Amino acid sequence: MPDSLVNLAESLGADLHLELTGTGSRRAALIRALRDAVRTGRLAPGTRLPPYRSLAADLGIARNTVADAYAELVAEGWLSARQGSGTRVAHRAEPLKPLRSPTHRAPSGRPAHNLLQGQPDATSFPRAAWLAAARRALSAAPHDAFGPGDPRGRPELRRALTDYLARTRGVRTDPGRIVICSGFAHALRLLFPAVLPGPLAVESYGLAFHHGLLADAGVHTHALSLDQHGAAAEELTGLKGIGAALLTPAHQFPTGVPLHPDRRATLINWARSTGSYVLEDDYDGEFRYDRKPVGALQGLDPEHVIHLGSVSKSLSPALRLGWMVLPERLVAPVLEAKGEREAWASATDQLTLADFITAGSYDRHIRRMRQRYRRRRDQLLEAITGHAPHLTVTGIAAGLHAVVQLPSGATHSDESTALRAAQWQGLALDGLSDYRHPAATMPPRHGLVVGYATPSDHAFPGALEALCRALPPEA
Repeated sequence: MPDSLVNLAESLGADLHLELTGTGSRRAALIRALRDAVRTGRLAPGTRLPPYRSLAADLGIARNTVADAYAELVAEGWLSARQGSGTRVAHRAEPLKPLRSPTHRAPSGRPAHNLLQGQPDATSFPRAAWLAAARRALSAAPHDAFGPGDPRGRPELRRALTDYLARTRGVRTDPGRIVICSGFAHALRLLFPAVLPGPLAVESYGLAFHHGLLADAGVHTHALSLDQHGAAAEELTGLKGIGAALLTPAHQFPTGVPLHPDRRATLINWARSTGSYVLEDDYDGEFRYDRKPVGALQGLDPEHVIHLGSVSKSLSPALRLGWMVLPERLVAPVLEAKGEREAWASATDQLTLADFITAGSYDRHIRRMRQRYRRRRDQLLEAITGHAPHLTVTGIAAGLHAVVQLPSGATHSDESTALRAAQWQGLALDGLSDYRHPAATMPPRHGLVVGYATPSDHAFPGALEALCRALPPEA
């Protein structure tokens, strides 16, 4: 169908064009054009649309075609029609507010589709295998497991983690250097400022919650630049007084690039020469799709790297189980910070996880979820490539999310517009700007951070359709 344009300035008080394109009927083309105009904000709530006859004459189509299109959009909730008031853009309930911190999400007013990063598919939790592990663990548990316990954590879990991390991540340790905690944030609270007072180097893009947690602890953070090779480790040599660096070397969060081998070496050399520490956040080390797993940085120097991990991505954040693999000289200070009566992770959950690992159930679950998440990633790529081939998707070789890069020259305003379009589609989504460190000096990047792990299998196709409707068109 040839393109048809209509200038609605006289009717709407603004210079607005409707473009009828694509295959199918003119009615379908008009519905798409009006829906897109509302979705992108070009037609604001309350805007009065032209009468049927006027719009039909301008477009060169039948009056009934316009009437039918209006009626369809009224039924869908995009438009409203009242006697004597004409047809207007509907006043919807207040759209979802942009999520400035991915970790502070209101429980009420949940969106229809959730593509936020950081959450595994809750419907895939291995309930039967976990229950079987819990029964075995409790049946075999020694009596002291139900007493005050050891602040380092249950020895059964520390032994299981020693073997598992060596086998799958190349971590070099022993049970005496592992301290069980309640997750990554808990590990940071134990380390800062009691053990490592700071200042601390971090990546220019990361989780805002972690930046805030460190700021609340009075720890100054310096932002390292990022490029296609990961964090600019060479910048550390020019910084004074930095005692530690927090990085995501295997899969930079959220951009998705691995730390280049040369920079891994630079990082280790800096830590050795200055007596500093590297905190390795191995947040999704198990999920690799298109490349061989990148071994843990800790394996290069166990005395200068603190390896931090948890089951929040692989199993569930509800378990509140994580671990610190520490240099020998930091074990005692961390245990002192933890205290003798600290609110530790549940001993029964620790015993269950230990059995879950040693019985091979954890490996089987990881393999199954790796296959599922890879299928979802492929579906995401296929959907975006088919609907918006002008957009680039990065960070796809590993992890549970991807970044949809906005075109070169895009601004923060463009990113905000895309997020508003997502909200209109009932889609929970983060913008890349939400992860930028406040003190970052590198040029800003703009895009959408799309988590593909959270929705259930039956909900994922609908979430992808909503995402495609929200993606910005080609300029």
